[in-house]
Amino acid sequence: MKRRLFGTDGIRGEAGAYPLDEKTIFAAGVALGRKAAKLADAPEVLIGIDTRESSTWIASLVSGGLVHTGARPRYAGLITTPGVAYLTRTGPFTAGVMISASHNPYKDNGIKIFGHSGYKFPDSEELAIEQDMFALLGEGVTAVPETLTEDPGLDAGYVDFLAGTFPGSLDGIHIVVDCAHGSASHLAPELFRRLGARVDAMACSPNGRNINLQVGALHVEALRQMVIDRGADLGVALDGDADRAMFVSHSGRIVNGDGILLITARHLLERSELSAASGEPMVVATVMSNLGLEKALERHGIRMLRTSVGDKYVIEEMLRRGAVLGGEQSGHIIFQRYATTGDGMLTALRTMEAMQHAGADLDQLTQELEVYPQRLVNIRVREKAPIEKIPVVAAEIRAATEAFAGTGRILVRYSGTEPLARVMVEGADATRVDLYAERISDAIRRTIGSPGD
Repeated sequence: MKRRLFGTDGIRGEAGAYPLDEKTIFAAGVALGRKAAKLADAPEVLIGIDTRESSTWIASLVSGGLVHTGARPRYAGLITTPGVAYLTRTGPFTAGVMISASHNPYKDNGIKIFGHSGYKFPDSEELAIEQDMFALLGEGVTAVPETLTEDPGLDAGYVDFLAGTFPGSLDGIHIVVDCAHGSASHLAPELFRRLGARVDAMACSPNGRNINLQVGALHVEALRQMVIDRGADLGVALDGDADRAMFVSHSGRIVNGDGILLITARHLLERSELSAASGEPMVVATVMSNLGLEKALERHGIRMLRTSVGDKYVIEEMLRRGAVLGGEQSGHIIFQRYATTGDGMLTALRTMEAMQHAGADLDQLTQELEVYPQRLVNIRVREKAPIEKIPVVAAEIRAATEAFAGTGRILVRYSGTEPLARVMVEGADATRVDLYAERISDAIRRTIGSPGD
């Protein structure tokens, strides 16, 4: 049975509209509280939020649902998603909840749930929570919000942990950090300054509606310009809940998750710390990672495995293989030694550690990464019919596959959180890449495209 509410990153949608309406949010709190009660006699559940104007009232409804079952909510207030995962794992919490839509615009929001292990619930457990929610909604549940009282000091413990993972100091390093007017606005500048870096901070003034607005990991242009203007050593762009990071080199080169996986994989390999349970040096990435990363890793004797898109699937494969490093091109990087989820601030620390160890900058460390031309197209759709069941689209995919004859990659999938079809075509010939990306995208628009797309 497929999940209907949970996508690749929790329950997500426009705040105030189903499934983020009051009754459904409250039902999520009740369903989670019931699950927590099966795991502990007096369960405590941690709740954290990002800076969206809807985050507080959504948190109060989740809290109300928890109280309805006898669970005790503990409110961390404004904190990052990896901060919630860390505190859930190391504290007395049966589960953790993060209210955030990550990199999405402010009107969207979401509910991410972590178990006491610090990992997101697997699909099967999310499905069980969904079924309980639907039963509650069928009974006509009444939403009763709970007043939130912030528990001070929880976020400080998280920053202490991050600082403790860095050997030495950041003295002499000049960083520009873009906090996306999000969860890390008060945390990231503090962390890097505490370790001795010279920090120029931008996008640290959230107003409830400016999260990710032309800033952050999806919009690095302003960061790039500031790095160049200030002569900084590097720039770090976080997203709204700071679970991903993108980088800008001293020269202005944009370095995404693929570049960071290469840099940190080589660093761990040199320290004999990259081996999976099999003893083989290994990196887990997704189907979106560039073929150039795979080729670069191969030259160092490092095997790369691919998973479906979504950091939870990367983590699940890492756990199966005993791998210590994995991540996504989008900047979700998981360092299994330290964390159970992607963490933008932790990624920045590990990247700067590799830079210090190598005595090199980001340009030098990514020099061997040959990025194959890659075209990404998002098409808004009115339905998510199986791609293989749409003859026109399937025919275009077959034609592209035959044309590349093993020299490229074609990936067509649906977003797990939005009504979008995503087309990715990659290969050595940029002209051919563009041609087939447009042909496949046009076929999708003609058949299941949303009007006005």
